[in-house]
Amino acid sequence: MPIDKLLFYLDFPFVRYAIIVGVLVSLCSSLLGVTLVLKRYSYIGDGLSHVAFGALAIASVLKVTNNMLIILPVTVAVAILLLCTGKNARIKGDAAVAMVSVGALAIGYLLMNIFSTSANISGDVCTTLFGSTSILTLKTEEVYLCVILSAAVLAAFVLFYHKIFAITFDENFSRATGVNTTLFNLLIAIIVAVIIVLAMNLVGALLVSALVVFPALSAMRIFKSFFSVTVAAAVISVVCSLIGILVAILAGTPVGSTIVAADIFAFGICYGTSLIRNRES
Repeated sequence: MPIDKLLFYLDFPFVRYAIIVGVLVSLCSSLLGVTLVLKRYSYIGDGLSHVAFGALAIASVLKVTNNMLIILPVTVAVAILLLCTGKNARIKGDAAVAMVSVGALAIGYLLMNIFSTSANISGDVCTTLFGSTSILTLKTEEVYLCVILSAAVLAAFVLFYHKIFAITFDENFSRATGVNTTLFNLLIAIIVAVIIVLAMNLVGALLVSALVVFPALSAMRIFKSFFSVTVAAAVISVVCSLIGILVAILAGTPVGSTIVAADIFAFGICYGTSLIRNRES
């Protein structure tokens, strides 16, 4: 019976770790996903995840024990450059994200091949890009780090919700009313970078954007206000994450890909619901 099998697996700590991390990462990514979609920065998840991949390659070459010491600062720095200097930069918006994305991915893969630290480079790269094929890879310290960073992200979002709302819809008006838009763009950049780094362990570098974009787009098919879309996106993201992890446990499929498949299915349901509702009205 699937239920008996699931209950059996839930007795193992690594399964509970995967569920905790999956729920927290999905929740955090969905909150900022609405803002990024509305600000036309949906693609930034891909760009930053590739930067994190390049930073991971550097950490592997330097044989750094805790690769977060390199990955997190580098990703945060690039996020700040992309989000906070986008309007003033000579290379703007999607062009800058595309350059950073492709460049970091290429350099990371090049470094991993030139300074090989593993006998199975292809396996390591595949795991990093598409997520772990097993949920056994989460360590206790990674779970604690995820809990701490997720709590910080949630606290920052709740505390500065109204400011984030204001600069999401009209940054110029917000600046005119006295809001320090530079500071809050900086905050958003840091939060996005933290979310991307956390999500890489769950779904891999190439699938991170799905956690950011799909729940937001799904919620926008049904709800209209910023608050309701944000709450709905969080609920959809957490439910899809739980379903994806549980299905991966029972079916033996890769966790990251299964979560993204659940997000795609949820988007299909929401899109179909919006079409039916529009026809009836």
